[in-house]
Amino acid sequence: MDDKFMLAALAQSRKALPECLPNPPVGCVIIHSGKIIAAGYTHSPGKHHAEADALTYIQGQDLHCLQMYVTLEPYSFQGRTPSCALALAKDPRIQEIYVSIVDPDSRNNGKGLDILKKAGKTVHVGLCADEVNAFLQQYISLTDNC
Repeated sequence: MDDKFMLAALAQSRKALPECLPNPPVGCVIIHSGKIIAAGYTHSPGKHHAEADALTYIQGQDLHCLQMYVTLEPYSFQGRTPSCALALAKDPRIQEIYVSIVDPDSRNNGKGLDILKKAGKTVHVGLCADEVNAFLQQYISLTDNC
């Protein structure tokens, strides 16, 4: 079942192109009680990343015990947009996060995962990594991210 949600996040990734470039086309879905309740993808530079985009769809809703599936590790640093990892760390609704692949950008590269874990989130890495990496690999080497 988890594969289904990560593959849905991967489908969101594809919607990001070409608008998101040079940022990687990241996709995200939010799950409540086994159902997708929000989805998002990375928009043009300076606009919402996938995680922030998905969170806008549940703004103001009284939800708990949510799971998030995201194709690439949330950014730990601030660029043109705030750190997604810090925003998720502060959101008590998101309790469990599935990340397909770690962001190889030296400014991130596990730091986003560390932020989430330190905030008490349950973090899983590697779900559908082959499928996601096959799609994202050509985009994650671009350097002007965020």
